[in-house]
Amino acid sequence: MMLARLTNWLLADLNLPKGVHSKAEPEHAWWRVMCLTGVDYFSTLGYQPGIAFLAAGVLSPMATLVLVLVTLFAALPLYARVAKASPNGQGSIAMLEGLFPEWGGKIFVLVLLGFATTDFTITMTLSAADAAAHVVHNPFAPAWLTGQMLVTLLLLAALSVVFLKGFKEAIGIAVGLVGAYLLLNAVVTVRAAMEVLRHPHVVRVWETAVWTVHPHWWGIAGVCLLLFPRLALGLSGFETGVAVMPLIKGELLEDRIRNTRKLLATAALIMSVFLIATSFVTTVLIPAKEFEDGGQANGRALAYLAHQYMGSAFGTVYDISTILILAFAGASAMAGLLNLIPRYLPRFGMAPEWARASRPLVLVFMGVAFVVTWAFRANVDAQGGAYATGVLVLITSAACAVTMSAWRTRAKWFYLLVALIFVYTTLMNIRERPEGLKISLMFIGAILLVGFASRALRSTELRITGVELDATAEEIIRSAGNLSVRVIPMKPRQADAKELDRLDRIVRKVHGLPEHAKIVFLEVERTDASEFSDHLKVVGARCDHHCILSTRSPIVANSIAAFLIHVEQMTECVPHIYFKWKEGNPVANIFRFLFLGEGDTAPLTHEVLRKAVSEIGRRPIVHVS
Repeated sequence: MMLARLTNWLLADLNLPKGVHSKAEPEHAWWRVMCLTGVDYFSTLGYQPGIAFLAAGVLSPMATLVLVLVTLFAALPLYARVAKASPNGQGSIAMLEGLFPEWGGKIFVLVLLGFATTDFTITMTLSAADAAAHVVHNPFAPAWLTGQMLVTLLLLAALSVVFLKGFKEAIGIAVGLVGAYLLLNAVVTVRAAMEVLRHPHVVRVWETAVWTVHPHWWGIAGVCLLLFPRLALGLSGFETGVAVMPLIKGELLEDRIRNTRKLLATAALIMSVFLIATSFVTTVLIPAKEFEDGGQANGRALAYLAHQYMGSAFGTVYDISTILILAFAGASAMAGLLNLIPRYLPRFGMAPEWARASRPLVLVFMGVAFVVTWAFRANVDAQGGAYATGVLVLITSAACAVTMSAWRTRAKWFYLLVALIFVYTTLMNIRERPEGLKISLMFIGAILLVGFASRALRSTELRITGVELDATAEEIIRSAGNLSVRVIPMKPRQADAKELDRLDRIVRKVHGLPEHAKIVFLEVERTDASEFSDHLKVVGARCDHHCILSTRSPIVANSIAAFLIHVEQMTECVPHIYFKWKEGNPVANIFRFLFLGEGDTAPLTHEVLRKAVSEIGRRPIVHVS
């Protein structure tokens, strides 16, 4: 009884459509949804200034300015177009799926899902690790909370509890956290700016250090452009912003798109102002040694300023706010995973059916996050490369998708330039921090391995979501009266009455069928075999006195089985189907079935029927000669 209750609770939302949100899922004002994505995007203020200084040193403010320019004039217009092209939260992955035929498109999507999983998973682990760093370095932290690994795992566990309870609770929490965090950051930034104005010599010291790096402004600009890939963490949040579009309120689809663009623009503007201001004050006020591993500002530059200039009490309040938003930053990443994975893998047959339910997926993702945290030893700096790789590959794929979609418009050159910028940034990031690509390849390999194993195990499921007969087809089936319908499958072709007469005679002779037996010919034209499920539409036709039913489907055997079950339900008489044994290697036939939707159709049809119809007396009968 307890096991049944647990199973029902875990699979409570299994009836939702593919994706994480149903029509019944409440929609929210765009600014509230912005807070959900903002717990990831805005929380990078907790560690971005420190990462920027470690990457660029005294050039951090100028390098950050390059990041802001790319954010506002490249990433923002790019994702405004992505939002228009994928208003239901499919993101840039769906834009690219249609550009590649059949299995090519599916493999491409699986590879991108690997990078997306890297991005979202590392978002959770890196943010939790940085939150743990704030806990560990706080002077009021109790002794038992001084272990970085322990605190990180506890924060990840708390995040999973929120999503196990329910998705809608996450938005309410996010609004409060983002509001408080941005307010506290504004207070700290203003206080630090006042300190800079009171001690202008720190700016002169910084200027001297800048010109020491390079005596010409163009040289400094060139260095900052080269350093830009290391600051790519500041671009997080755009892909998640379009992934949660189904949550955004809008009477019409155009309203949702417009509100999503407001979300993206507002978040980008807020973040840009904070990035420039915080990178400047942290660079001029914090000694360089404090940014290094083990320093007081490592991964917590603004928290260092809060304690330094506003006292331990305010600093602790800031620490608590930072800890909470960083710990909850994984919420937007979790929302992205819960949207992407159920949208693609079950549709491809590359995940069990329970993968459409959010709670089992939460447990799976948290298990993966625990393993990643242990592998990186909960170190913030060590995860930066993997995070940036996932972020940049997704943005680059979006840039390529938008460029191809806009190729016949005047804007193609602008989007091509944007795509080249992100291709360069991605390649440089991978070159300098190859561990990110290695982690992504591990995720891609795991998704491919699990996906193809799942597809093989699920291959003999019915897989047909419904059967629809046109008027002629329905009349043909019902004309059998109380007699069993006898079905002869044949390859789609232009068969004349003479050929149909010949097939009719052979089947009646081999199987001893009487003249009054109702025989129907069934043609199944194979479509995209990479699709896992389909809805059959059966069309009826007559050729002389013969009846022909035609349909199109990615899987022949499963479609025939679904059609036979539908006939049994319509007529309440068990139908019969007559095959010929197929020549060829049985192993090769299995692979043809898995990847081409064909194979030795007779035994495969029987196996699908055996699994789909448990009552033997109602199971359609398969004959083979």
